[in-house]
Amino acid sequence: MRALEPLAWVGPAIVLIAVVVIWPVIEMVRSSFLEISRFGVVRGWAGFANYDELFAEKDFADIMVRSVIWVVAVVVLTVVISLALAQLFNQRFPLRKVARWALIAPWAASVLMTAIIFKWMLDPEVGVINQIRLKLGLIDAMGGAAADQLGNASTAMPWLVFVAVFVSVPFTTYALLAGLATIPGDVYEAARMDGAGRFRTYWSITLPLLRPALTVAALINIMNVFNSFPIIWAMTHGQPGYSTATSTIFMYILKGSDIGESAAMSVINFGMVIVLTVIFLRVSRWNKEVA
Repeated sequence: MRALEPLAWVGPAIVLIAVVVIWPVIEMVRSSFLEISRFGVVRGWAGFANYDELFAEKDFADIMVRSVIWVVAVVVLTVVISLALAQLFNQRFPLRKVARWALIAPWAASVLMTAIIFKWMLDPEVGVINQIRLKLGLIDAMGGAAADQLGNASTAMPWLVFVAVFVSVPFTTYALLAGLATIPGDVYEAARMDGAGRFRTYWSITLPLLRPALTVAALINIMNVFNSFPIIWAMTHGQPGYSTATSTIFMYILKGSDIGESAAMSVINFGMVIVLTVIFLRVSRWNKEVA
């Protein structure tokens, strides 16, 4: 009986994982092989027909490539900006606590609310950003007063990336700040005694010792950004056409016409997250000790 005692502690966690994670994944995979009407009625076994229809979609390849670009662009920009901000907020300066609290605001606010606000700001007629462009005399250079920044893929995607970075930076910065707090001060003292400059110290000491926190922050961002829905949906609905849609948005759109094909897209999404995560962990060499 004593051998079963640990189950009293880990049992609830195992049940929770099975119900919240494993069972939905099994149902997702099973649904991808079923023929399901738009109203949720199961009509029978479909085999690989849903996957065949999905791969035959003329926009599928573009959407998958765009999804990868979306993740890489947002995560890289978020990490680079957060590294700079973490280093800044790790220094002592007047009103540092106020600045740190202000940084939390974009993270504390609803992502959907933030996306809606930016959509309003980018409105071609009444948006505050258009008004600023007018005051600066940039209207003609940016397409005229009627130019819709979210109505064109070439301008919409950069704005979507900007908003995604805007809401991702606070968490990443605080994760890196926590990592910086674990680096002992005597390491920097030894570096100064050896004559190392600021850049050399940061590159050879700070970044290597910050790698565990950086790995966790980047990994969470990869998963969150790949599965991100509110920003793109609230600002563009993946339009015009599918020019701003990622695989998550495309999956949601498919749900309205073919649940089975949407489930197949969900399985592809799940696989893509695993692939991107494995690639990142291989590149970051997360399990290698710092020399």
